[in-house]
Amino acid sequence: MMFKKLRRRLLIINLSMISILMVLSFSTIYFMTYQNIENSIKQELFRVSSFKTNTRLSIPRLDTTPRSEVPKDGIERNFPEERTIAFLIETNKNYQIISLVSYFTVDMTFYQTAIETALNQKSDSGKIAFDDYDWAYMIEEKPFGYSFAFVDISTEQAVLDRLILTFLIVTLVMFAIIVLISNFLTGQSIKPIREAFDKQKQFISDASHELKTPLSVIQTNVEVLLSNGHSKWLTYIKDEVVRMGHLTNDLLYLAKIDYAEEHQIIKAEFDFSKRIEHLILGLEAVIFEKKIEFTYNILPSVRLHGNPEQLSQVLMILLDNAIKYTPEGGSMALDMVYTTHQFVLSVSNTGEGISPEDLPHIFDRFYRGDKSRARNSDSYGLGLSIAKSIIEQHGGKINCESTHGQTTFTIKLKK
Repeated sequence: MMFKKLRRRLLIINLSMISILMVLSFSTIYFMTYQNIENSIKQELFRVSSFKTNTRLSIPRLDTTPRSEVPKDGIERNFPEERTIAFLIETNKNYQIISLVSYFTVDMTFYQTAIETALNQKSDSGKIAFDDYDWAYMIEEKPFGYSFAFVDISTEQAVLDRLILTFLIVTLVMFAIIVLISNFLTGQSIKPIREAFDKQKQFISDASHELKTPLSVIQTNVEVLLSNGHSKWLTYIKDEVVRMGHLTNDLLYLAKIDYAEEHQIIKAEFDFSKRIEHLILGLEAVIFEKKIEFTYNILPSVRLHGNPEQLSQVLMILLDNAIKYTPEGGSMALDMVYTTHQFVLSVSNTGEGISPEDLPHIFDRFYRGDKSRARNSDSYGLGLSIAKSIIEQHGGKINCESTHGQTTFTIKLKK
């Protein structure tokens, strides 16, 4: 589970960096192409506007064979092949056409529409679309009125559109290839780390197994000696052996959880509400002895899909910690919320709380902060680590908040 997250994070980092570089590269290419086209259009507009209306626009061309286009409106236009399509209109102050030069012959309505469309932009230059074409225009004020220069930029606009489409296709293809390559490389990168970690877990597991046997022998012999007499020294030895036995069991359990993948956990649907009620009944005597005010809200018949024993162990760890660190006369609370998407369980208690310095580390193995939690000699700081491992194996999250003398642990599991 841990290595899956590490691999996923490395993959996301690689993809993010490569995606940013690709976007920057494509954006630079597009911007440079766009600027070149814009400069070319501006030069063309100035060239068109510089011609006099009593002369024919003289623009170099490769082929002057005219071609006939009959658009939807039925107006016939003659366009020279491989030639810039442009026209120049001069108007008086009232925007009435007084002269024009054009590469094609159309109805005067076409030119009047061009003037009106350009004027509606309320700008001396820009781009407009009409008559199924894209045009760049420039308006200049003259002594006699106004000069309107128009250049067809449909080809240039198509180039930019194709460039964007090409970038998108290349990006998708490259992204798919990069995902495959990055996935392979990240797997190879974490392989040595995983091998080292597996060896460490194997060592913990083997050491725990090896320690269990001599501890059992020592405990048995101490119990025999205690049965023949009462010695406080033997009692101390027995207590420490029991504590070491708990420690080795916890280490062994953590090693098993680390080895187990999510799909290897035996899961079933069960009534978690009954499990909680059963645990609370078993702790009522301890809660009563410490004079703790305990309130709980258990929703009836809440069914979860998971490992019943492991999830019950998590709840037992949280309740045991709450009882342990709640001062006499304090209060505890357990609350359940079951929504459409997730199950939320919170366990809170009053007391000294957890310092902000210790809070980020409470789920670390063997970590015990100062203050009240360090004073409990029977704690090795493994309980919350076990709880976190179990919840993560079930695809959930566990977090802790501690403010104003109240500590709250919250578990969230997907429905």
